[in-house]
Amino acid sequence: MLPATSQNIIFTDKEKAELRALPIAAPGAGEILVRTTWTLISTGTETICYGRRFQPGTHWDNWVKYPFPAGYSQVGVVEAVGDGVTAWKPGDRAASTFAHQQFVVGKADAFFPIPDGVSDADAAWFTLSYIVQNGVRRGEHELGEDYVVVGLGPLGQLAVQFLNLLGAREIIAVDPVQFRLDLAKAHGATQGLALNVDEILPHVEKLTHGRLADAVYDMTGNDKVFASAQKLLRKLGSLVLIGDTGSPARQHLTGEVISRSLRIVASHAMNTPATDSVYAHWTRANMIALFFQYLKHGRMRVSDLNTHVFKPSECQNAYQKLLHDRASTMGCHFQWS
Repeated sequence: MLPATSQNIIFTDKEKAELRALPIAAPGAGEILVRTTWTLISTGTETICYGRRFQPGTHWDNWVKYPFPAGYSQVGVVEAVGDGVTAWKPGDRAASTFAHQQFVVGKADAFFPIPDGVSDADAAWFTLSYIVQNGVRRGEHELGEDYVVVGLGPLGQLAVQFLNLLGAREIIAVDPVQFRLDLAKAHGATQGLALNVDEILPHVEKLTHGRLADAVYDMTGNDKVFASAQKLLRKLGSLVLIGDTGSPARQHLTGEVISRSLRIVASHAMNTPATDSVYAHWTRANMIALFFQYLKHGRMRVSDLNTHVFKPSECQNAYQKLLHDRASTMGCHFQWS
């Protein structure tokens, strides 16, 4: 028997998360029904939304309206398929960008297949993987470059691994939390600096033999990092923004942008090619498939980044922990079955 309701995690107000039972329909033509096993919390984005830590008038302010469905990294098992669906069958494992919810019904092409050899908990990192991968691709890097990655939360950890795959010479990981640096160094970072970004210029100069960084990745969502990061770049270097701040009006350019001819590269996950073509192969689906292959063959690893598992009924406590003690966490999941 197909379910009539689904338990969903909803932000009902600032700093209020609830588990609510909402009606769910049977899959229609071209749709599938997926029973969720794991969802990954996007700790940066969801904390900003939960705590309403953004300025009025920003895109965050326009996006977060109550009741607000939280999350966008869902993994589960196909339970039923609608008429005309041939690509999926019951028992297949699927990933989607739907919110934290017990059951999901959606168009068949809104889901991504998970290969054998990749666990559900690891597969749930797929959304963060293409967010970061899209930014790394926009960085347009070359073999043997020197990078600084500021902020070693989940996005920063993935950035280190992708940059390592590209053949970096130095990957300088920067975060005041030592255990985050230890994780980054276990995944390819060549140096770890437990300092604030405005303290690291002498270290970057020494590690790059005075040349400074080819690219700096700001993964923090902290508006104070933007100006300091510009001072770490060589002439013609690139500052890649993947961490989205809730207070963009506080970010500002410095004199280095003109004097060093710096390139500011902003990346948003929604700005990817809609369809695969000879001109633009790396669609969201293709980037997700690549990430799964990297996991399957052991070229990337997220299993040791999974630090916290919550029951859906613990959602309020989970988000309170992330709001006030996020530095002690990394990969945080809701386990649904």
